[in-house]
Amino acid sequence: MKNNLPFEIVHLGALKCVTGSCHLIISNKLNIMIDCGLAQGESDCIPIKDWPVSPDKIDYLFVTHAHIDHIGRIPELINAGFSGEILCSHPTKELLIPMLEDAMIFSNYSDKEKNQLIQTIDDLSWGFENNISFNLKNGFSFKLGIAGHILGSSFIHFKKSNSSVVFSGDIGSINTPILKDPDICEPCDYLVLESTYGDRNHDDRTNRIQRLADILSKCIADKGKIFIPAFSLGRTQELIYELDVIFSETKFQKKYPELNQNIPVFVDSPLGIKITSIYSKLKDFWDMESQKKLACFDHPIDFDKLYSVSKYYEHIRLLDMKGPAIIIAGSGMCTGGRIIDHLKEGLLSSKNDVFFVGYQAKNTVGRDIIRYSKRKNGYVIINEKKIPLKAKIHKLSGYSAHADQNGLIDWVLKMKEKPGIIQLVHGEEKAQNILKEKFLNLGINVN
Repeated sequence: MKNNLPFEIVHLGALKCVTGSCHLIISNKLNIMIDCGLAQGESDCIPIKDWPVSPDKIDYLFVTHAHIDHIGRIPELINAGFSGEILCSHPTKELLIPMLEDAMIFSNYSDKEKNQLIQTIDDLSWGFENNISFNLKNGFSFKLGIAGHILGSSFIHFKKSNSSVVFSGDIGSINTPILKDPDICEPCDYLVLESTYGDRNHDDRTNRIQRLADILSKCIADKGKIFIPAFSLGRTQELIYELDVIFSETKFQKKYPELNQNIPVFVDSPLGIKITSIYSKLKDFWDMESQKKLACFDHPIDFDKLYSVSKYYEHIRLLDMKGPAIIIAGSGMCTGGRIIDHLKEGLLSSKNDVFFVGYQAKNTVGRDIIRYSKRKNGYVIINEKKIPLKAKIHKLSGYSAHADQNGLIDWVLKMKEKPGIIQLVHGEEKAQNILKEKFLNLGINVN
């Protein structure tokens, strides 16, 4: 690392935890914030009143992607006086407002305050192309690169004079449906790198659809319902893509005749439906495989047996419907949303199945279901009610939207030159320590 970087970097969130991303570049007469996320679970964020720079003195807010743990405090930032520009990729610009509107549903803001905040955020937001350098004030420039985490996710390369810093945002795995693989990052003096899975590697992703089809065929035979808790942004669209492949490709139809029935797939999530619609409009940003499917009249995130459940009365009717059926609903960790209603009834029947396709944090209903389903007469507490775990519980691997340890290391090693120094963020201390040791063994400096 150069000792004479012409700016200071302050970490205001996600320094030693996985959520609440928020970082600040402080330079002479210019302040740049990178992400302003909401802390979830056991993570903490520094209160705005304790920041070294007040919100009204922040010139730019860069958003790496539209997940709430990277954007959730933007309304609070606006209320505290921020009036600078919000800069991000074009897809993130499209996803920003729907995600924040949903996040504010259960806030203390009045409807008028919510509308004013959304209008202000929309007015301040600008979308930019990837891999093109743009100038900021005071000699700074920036360039966005594809991070491959969700649609529109970016890493950001800042330059001032002969010094540079990169904020990775969340780096995704390769071969993720719909998404382009992460771009190769240009060399930099200082790399702020996420470390969510710095201590482990994912299972082989290439056989992921095969594993999903295999377990679906066995579960469908029970004529029950299959519940899949999924986040509205990213995971829901991946699942739709893979279910389309399973139900439409000849090789799966031949191998799994049980899946040739007219099995309905329901997306029981108003936000998931909205985000899927936005994904469809952003086809210019899809990967090549998805664009080829669309050109061959096979829409990758739509198929005949797919149904949207947007109205609440439709949701109630779905609760009473008999199987077989596949139901995708939020939230992904079963901390709220319509999946809760499904689980309260669906867990009581041995005909039903629950597929977990993502990380389940501590102290969430999802984590408890996985944990206690392994015990005889296991049960889970949902809304203060004891629910016996009679349904079959499955944990499907290979669905993480984050790069694993090997993926993070490979992304760094693909740079033409080693970064001057790495600052690990967005990870638990254990994950950071293990990843740090890996980099040190490769001769790469880590803070």
